[in-house]
Amino acid sequence: MSKKKGPSVNYLDYIPVRCEDYQWQADEDGMVTIFRENKGLFNRAAQKLMKKPKVSQIHLEKMGSFIYPLIDGKTSIYEIGKQLGARFGDEAEPLYPRISNYFKMLHDYGFVYFANETKPHSK
Repeated sequence: MSKKKGPSVNYLDYIPVRCEDYQWQADEDGMVTIFRENKGLFNRAAQKLMKKPKVSQIHLEKMGSFIYPLIDGKTSIYEIGKQLGARFGDEAEPLYPRISNYFKMLHDYGFVYFANETKPHSK
């Protein structure tokens, strides 16, 4: 007996949206830094006892720094991939498996959500 499968969804059709909980900036070379505030009881204790920062800085590498400003809540992962491929050529290959994994990672860390999802609550 075969199981019925739901409709197939192409991950490249997803439209990423930057999470408003995180501030970010690009330096003069276009390199992006995302700022993540360390909240909660454990983080406050770590800040006092182990001199951990109140705000962590996540520095993106060059392709990530190219991608992050393109996340506008309107452009699909596929379209962002086309722009990445045009900019970096063979250096970005294998393009679509790589960019899919990158967006899965951004999603897992809470830096983005997808337009088809409910907007995440503030942390």
